[in-house]
Amino acid sequence: MDLKKIKFKHTITIIFTVYLLASYGQNQNLSNGVIFDGEPYLSINPFNSQHIVVAWMGWVNLSNKFKIKIKSSFDGGETWSTTSELPHTVSGYTSADPSIDFNQNGEVFVCYIDFTGTEAPVTGGVYVSKSTDGGLTWNTPTEVINTNYDGTKWPIDRPWMVIDKSASVNSGNIYVTTMNLNRDNPSFNPYLSISNDSGNSFTTTYIDAVGWLAGSINPLPMCSPAVSSNGIFYGVYPSFVLTQSLYAQAFLATSIDAGSTFTYNTTITHTTPTNIGNYSYAKKASLLLCNPSNASHLAYIYLSAELGDLDVFLIESLNAGVNWTTPTRINDDPIGNNRMQDLIWGDFDSDGDLVISWRDRRNGTDGTFQNPSEIWASYRSHTATEFSPNFQITNQLVSFDTDLEHAGNDFMSIKTQDDILYAAWGDPRDGELNIWFQRLATDGTVLSINQISSEKIPDIFIYPNPTMSKISIESDALKKVIIYDLSGKVLLTKTNNNNINVIEINTETYPSGTYIIEVTTSETTYTKKVVKH
Repeated sequence: MDLKKIKFKHTITIIFTVYLLASYGQNQNLSNGVIFDGEPYLSINPFNSQHIVVAWMGWVNLSNKFKIKIKSSFDGGETWSTTSELPHTVSGYTSADPSIDFNQNGEVFVCYIDFTGTEAPVTGGVYVSKSTDGGLTWNTPTEVINTNYDGTKWPIDRPWMVIDKSASVNSGNIYVTTMNLNRDNPSFNPYLSISNDSGNSFTTTYIDAVGWLAGSINPLPMCSPAVSSNGIFYGVYPSFVLTQSLYAQAFLATSIDAGSTFTYNTTITHTTPTNIGNYSYAKKASLLLCNPSNASHLAYIYLSAELGDLDVFLIESLNAGVNWTTPTRINDDPIGNNRMQDLIWGDFDSDGDLVISWRDRRNGTDGTFQNPSEIWASYRSHTATEFSPNFQITNQLVSFDTDLEHAGNDFMSIKTQDDILYAAWGDPRDGELNIWFQRLATDGTVLSINQISSEKIPDIFIYPNPTMSKISIESDALKKVIIYDLSGKVLLTKTNNNNINVIEINTETYPSGTYIIEVTTSETTYTKKVVKH
């Protein structure tokens, strides 16, 4: 094959047998996208460990932009449903930031943004939709919060949903935390929207309060929510208010009455600077977890560069957030080796086993974001006091791609259930940002070998990419080619009236930058990014 040609098509991906602490297997490509699929979120039915649902933000086309795409598995990830797409609430909107959770009845909910995009004036909101058939079809969405709720702060960014599955009076309550999309309108507050009627309606309040404010310095007051096994809501959010403390802090808000009132504790005060602001593009969100086997046991995972480079740290509370342990460094590569870690996640199993995962660059070349990476993890049994040696979830080192620099594109999540670890993440190993899935046995049990078949898409070649002066599109089934700029403006439409196999386009007059090529064949329409130098 001509090395100047860039070939892209869907492939067959196989899951191999794996041992958690010894080796790792082939990762499944769930999305098989040809341009962009990002921000995956995974959830497992707590009453049926074979029932898995994954949602992500998937590129559709220039008119529909991004939609939330969803797949379900009813056999533990061996086979998957066809992809469903959530329709936009308003034509021309774009969707992002999905999160998924199950309620106490095994019904699954998806939460997401549907809005105009980040260019002012911003309209739209956060929505929740319910599925009663395991994620195959979805009800009409309910609005959680819209951009007009708090002036021009647009409090719809990074919605994060958790559902109370306890046996308490609050069982079934849905909690959604958000933050301001407008970073230029302080002060900044974390928001909490609550439904006590199975997602049919929501009310919203601030999570922070006087003396426990997020403040005006940090424009990203993202709150990580969790619900304990006895129905108590917890949320951890960052704070930097000099009248409260000379140091950056993280506060824990606790509500025993479903968000009507809160009490507060300090989770951590960073008397040693974390220096995370020195790491451009790193995905820095922290995570709060509740141990389902011990309602008083909380875990808080965060990033800090206090030891010389960006590392993963854990602190824990065994008395419902009143007191916290000293930090434990989770990644076990050499301290201060100029290798950054980010993109943290974690989960407790039902019996209290804890797995923490992150994007790891120990096999990269330096401490920058623009480095090859892998997904690594560490495991601690509920009967142990120490974490296992770090192990890989991904099966290969993945080269850096500029897609990863955009906020949220490479989000990941993991869940553990019945001593099995399930992971979903985005990485560009095949030249496009796709959604990948892996499962590992946390007790050494071998998993079965399975196969996921991809959609049948004809071979297509676009070359050279990047280009200087011309681009060639080659396919046996070629019908039409459209070139867009990143704003969606159509720059060129070329129809293959002569049934030739190659369409050549002169790009000499195009400014340097990234363009979208939409290719229509006899079987489908799909898109590809092209860079002009």
